[in-house]
Amino acid sequence: MKIGDLVTRDSYNNDIVFTIIDIEDDVYYLKGINVRLYADSYIDDLVKYDNQSDVEKEKIFQERLKEDKVDRNSEYFYLPGKILHIDGDADYLKRCLEYYESLNIAAIGFTKKEDEIASDIYQLLEDYQPNILVITGHDAYYKKKGGYQDLDAYKNSNRFVEAVKEARRFESSHQKLIVIAGACQSNYEELIKAGANFASSPKRINIHALDPAIIAAKMSLSDINNDINLKEIIEHTKYGSDGIGGIITKGTMYMGYPR
Repeated sequence: MKIGDLVTRDSYNNDIVFTIIDIEDDVYYLKGINVRLYADSYIDDLVKYDNQSDVEKEKIFQERLKEDKVDRNSEYFYLPGKILHIDGDADYLKRCLEYYESLNIAAIGFTKKEDEIASDIYQLLEDYQPNILVITGHDAYYKKKGGYQDLDAYKNSNRFVEAVKEARRFESSHQKLIVIAGACQSNYEELIKAGANFASSPKRINIHALDPAIIAAKMSLSDINNDINLKEIIEHTKYGSDGIGGIITKGTMYMGYPR
């Protein structure tokens, strides 16, 4: 096996597809193709990936997302909310920005290491004045380090919490700035307490690379005068309410007439 190969892990029932990103001293370093997850493994636990059914499932999921696009044949015109997306992973950020672009949503993104986001977020908010902020990247819960509520038991949840608090220092209103925060297995409760409108992960599961962007896009394309259908929006993500939860908020999109 070599760098770039797609693999799964026998010890985890081959549940997640990874790409090999590095090999050092017989340790294979892995990155999820569709799930925001890093891992490492020895070669005897790895299996080359060739399951076409999983590819088809992902294709169906991606096709479903295209249905979110606003009807451009309407007699009205639409002004979706602007998105600022801060991501700890450049590859996932690129995919999210392409998704926003496919829906004609104005979005700008920056790759920042998780421990840099809090210190940079205020200036970025000041510079770009978004309606919606996404703070994501990589995270993990380590059971041996503590219970679910212990921030020290997480890889980056404490950093995401600090970034959310900084965002709320810039804008305290949950309606004027919608904040979506967290990654795989993040401390959902602490992110909501810190001021996030939406956060991962209620069941401490891994989330899809696009899940934060799906929520952001839904909020961008929802009417500013109406409360969102919270359950419907959350269930639109790959893993539903196990992966992301949030609070009822109004949308950010203005409608105008005539076109």
